[in-house]
Amino acid sequence: MATVPPIRGIFRTDLRARAAYAEGAGIYRIIPTAIARPADVADVATLVRWAAETRTPLIPRGAGSAMAGGNVGDGVILDLTGLAERPLTVDPAARTIRTGTQVTLAELNAAAEPFGLRLPPDPSSGGWATVGGMIGTNASGPRTLKYGSVRRWVEGVEMVMGGGEMVELRRRGSSALRAEGSAADDSDASSARRAKLQAALQFSAAQRAEVELRFPKVRKNSTGYALDHYLASGDLLDLIIGAEGTLGVVTAATWRLDPIPAHRAGLRLTLRRLEDLGDLVPMLIAQGASTAELLDQSFLQMVRDTPAAASLGLTGAEAGVVLVEFEGESAEEVTALATRTSHLALRTGAEPHLALTAAELDALLNLRKSASPILAAQPGRRSLQVIEDGCVPVERLGEYVLAVRRAAGEWGVEVVIFGHAGDGNIHVNSMADLSRPDWDDALRGLYGDVTDAVLRLGGVPSGEHGDGRLRSGLLERIYGAEVVAFFHRVKDVFDPVGILNPGIKLGPVDDPIRRLKVGGEAAALPGDIARGLREIEVTGGYGRDRLELADS
Repeated sequence: MATVPPIRGIFRTDLRARAAYAEGAGIYRIIPTAIARPADVADVATLVRWAAETRTPLIPRGAGSAMAGGNVGDGVILDLTGLAERPLTVDPAARTIRTGTQVTLAELNAAAEPFGLRLPPDPSSGGWATVGGMIGTNASGPRTLKYGSVRRWVEGVEMVMGGGEMVELRRRGSSALRAEGSAADDSDASSARRAKLQAALQFSAAQRAEVELRFPKVRKNSTGYALDHYLASGDLLDLIIGAEGTLGVVTAATWRLDPIPAHRAGLRLTLRRLEDLGDLVPMLIAQGASTAELLDQSFLQMVRDTPAAASLGLTGAEAGVVLVEFEGESAEEVTALATRTSHLALRTGAEPHLALTAAELDALLNLRKSASPILAAQPGRRSLQVIEDGCVPVERLGEYVLAVRRAAGEWGVEVVIFGHAGDGNIHVNSMADLSRPDWDDALRGLYGDVTDAVLRLGGVPSGEHGDGRLRSGLLERIYGAEVVAFFHRVKDVFDPVGILNPGIKLGPVDDPIRRLKVGGEAAALPGDIARGLREIEVTGGYGRDRLELADS
């Protein structure tokens, strides 16, 4: 590397440091050229300016728990977890909180809870996922059914654009004021930056019509840039949310909060046929459920011997189970909702089991949230998430699950299916048999057939995890050449040199099943680091400091 950036934080090029960042939660292993851990926001701006001058790719990264490969790459990993801490500033009257990008969802909610408030989206990775990463993928979770993805809750962001310029973007009409100590000023220069961005991103009536036509009509979408939301709101902020660090490096955010509901109740609905999901899920939405999570038979069979499954009476013979949660201000309200829904569920062919206590409900939901670590630890197979985030219209959900099962059978790949039934967003873990000579070709075949099914059913390949390097080559198939040209225009406006996470979102059409963390072609790592990264994957330990792993 020709130069070293003049930052106060850490910059390392030794193999052990680079190896410790070679993997995230997805399927890839790519050893970067260097690691940068900026000390503060000024360091971030310095790094971005240096990268623009030297044409060095930067890969922004938080805890590394994103699934699609947007947190690994050949350039410099920009580890934002070491930024100087800022106070988590809660405004109870306005119901907002200001956080640094390195704060985890768990830390955010811990600061809000004493005021009776919370951030409703609850991704399963919330114990370690940083809010910067959540903004990057437009993260969701089980409660998205009622409360939406994080997009609905972000009031503003402070960020560094591709030329090193600081800018603060806020929702139009937002009552949340810029927090004291923000690194992005509100000077004439900053206002001029926002105006210049806005002017460069005007679209004609015909172009707006093309976006409206080409964007799939699904409840969740983290594929491409959110032009549909931007054109509806006029907020530049909507382009940043879900952009996976390709348009700017987010260094702080202001969030809208919601009161914590006083009471919860829930149901376990056993499916006799997957086809019944088409009638069941719309009914659950109409009844105001906050959560509707699917555990497919493949998942139930995998976990049937665990204490949690045994305590809930799950045998693995069920076609599937849907876990349903209601939230409200009175016990009578939520109990009545659960009881009425159980009666309505019978009409759709499902068998209801009431789970009215918080402990019973948590037992159900914790089984669902523990899915990835459980699957990662399975002996004899390797959990590889190659088709793990498809989202289809809810009325087509049963067809989609059956299509995944059919494709898996044809390619001889065992799959485990679970996810957010209420949003039509299903996660599929492929349990690859690495002793099979053609295991990678089988995964390619499965990827292709399931992608075809998603598009045929009017869906998108990513509902909440982003494109990363896994799905970036699919955008033109989904949106068409004209809308993808609009995406390039967005990228050029925010990052004209193209140094922020290049290849993500607008990557070349390439083989996504390569540069994997497993197999004979996997990049070699020091043995203890490889074992440490595997332990993180199996235990869900993404909060672990990678430089501590490198230096141990």
